[in-house]
Parts: sequence; structure tokens; C-alpha cells
Amino acid sequence: MANKAISISSIEHSERDVMPLVKMMTIAAWALLGIGLVLSLLNINHFSDRNASLMVGVGFMVGSVHIYVIRTAIHLVHSRAASKSE
Repeated sequence: MANKAISISSIEHSERDVMPLVKMMTIAAWALLGIGLVLSLLNINHFSDRNASLMVGVGFMVGSVHIYVIRTAIHLVHSRAASKSE
């Protein structure tokens, strides 16, 4: 009866590493929030819906929140799946 040794590095993992995606989305969300704040604060003197740069700034801020929420959902789903597999 022979025993076969298997090293851990030879086992293939079917899980994806989402941490680079999570970090990239975090950086993108904060960058878009900063751009939105700068655009909005530079053009707040004419507070109207006809002020295009103010509306674009608000759009960047809203978009950054959406990106951060999607990033959080991806991170939570991945962490829950990893905790169930253990």
C-alpha cells in the first residue's frame, strides 16, 4: 500500500481573487468623488440646472457612490462564499 503525497501548490483553486478588482473600484470611486467635488465647488456660484459643469460634478459624485456600493457587494459576496467553503 503506497501513499501518494500531494503538495498544496499543485491543487488548483477554482475561486477568483477579487481583491485587485475591489481595490481598483475603491480607488476609482474616491477619484470620481474628488473630481465631482472639484467640478461642483468650482461652479456653485451659478446654482442652476443649466450649469452643465455643476450637473456633471453631481453626476460624478452619484456615480462614485454607485461604484462604491457595487464594490462593497462584490466584496461581501466573495467573503461570504469564502467563509462557506472553509
